[in-house]
Amino acid sequence: MGKTILFGEPMALLIADTTGPLEEVEHFTRALSGAEVNVSIGLSRLGHPVEYLTRLGDDPFGHYIENQLKKNEIGTSMVTYDPVYRTGIQLKNRVTDGSDPYAPYYRKGSAASHISKAEIDALDLTDVELIHVTGIPPALSESAREASFCLMKRAREAGIFLTFDPNLRPALWENEETMIRVINQLASMADAVLPGIGECRILAGTDQPEEAADFYQNLGVKTVIVKNGADGAYVREGEASYCVPGYRVEKIVDTVGAGDGFAVGVLSGMLERLSMRDSVLRGNAIGAIQVMNISDNEGLPTQEELRKFQTGTKAQIL
Repeated sequence: MGKTILFGEPMALLIADTTGPLEEVEHFTRALSGAEVNVSIGLSRLGHPVEYLTRLGDDPFGHYIENQLKKNEIGTSMVTYDPVYRTGIQLKNRVTDGSDPYAPYYRKGSAASHISKAEIDALDLTDVELIHVTGIPPALSESAREASFCLMKRAREAGIFLTFDPNLRPALWENEETMIRVINQLASMADAVLPGIGECRILAGTDQPEEAADFYQNLGVKTVIVKNGADGAYVREGEASYCVPGYRVEKIVDTVGAGDGFAVGVLSGMLERLSMRDSVLRGNAIGAIQVMNISDNEGLPTQEELRKFQTGTKAQIL
């Protein structure tokens, strides 16, 4: 089984132990956050070998993150330490009504934002089967943006399957025009793109999944998977198109990480040679599981937990 590389910025996450404004909370629980780290944890729990590519600060939070990656059986041979710049931090308040939590982050000028093309050029891509890139690293800095393009270029040249999740973070970009241009340039290099329907409105100028699929296929993308929350997903695979239903959720606890859970399902399905339809159905299942848990990645299932959920829950009919 080949390796999967995840490229991004893991942050130390401090989750409020009680509800209320963050400035009034006395105690927090430490965890990991970051879209790419969530996907790496999810893939590892499903039994897939994963390497995480990032730069951490040589500080307590950086060492905590490396230890947690190892604890989750994620490879750290592509992790480097920066002696000058610090590890990013994120706070998250606790909600009980299923609403989006307030989750400010402190990452400007972080160690990960200083990752460079030189580190990508030095990578050994032997035995790498899949590389998953998101739109977050290119938003961090010019050097991280250059590194993102370099990684995707090297993957294409090596014939490695490339997946791309826009994961829009407008607050990190200098302006919307640059964000749209860079994200779509990166998307055009991927074999499969996984935008949310809200992201399609910004990136493709439409909230119609079929039109969004047309847009990305015109850029050269073979497979487009449009996430649409509880309504499931729309898939355009070559000339074929179809909808894949979502799963009923008993109670939404925390919406953060749902999209990353979806990516875990789709990517793991691809790696296990499932059909695209079954891969996306698995993505919908893991996204549903994740929103029933408080942490960004705590609810990501093992193979057995996933099997029990899928066999015990009927998919909604779209």
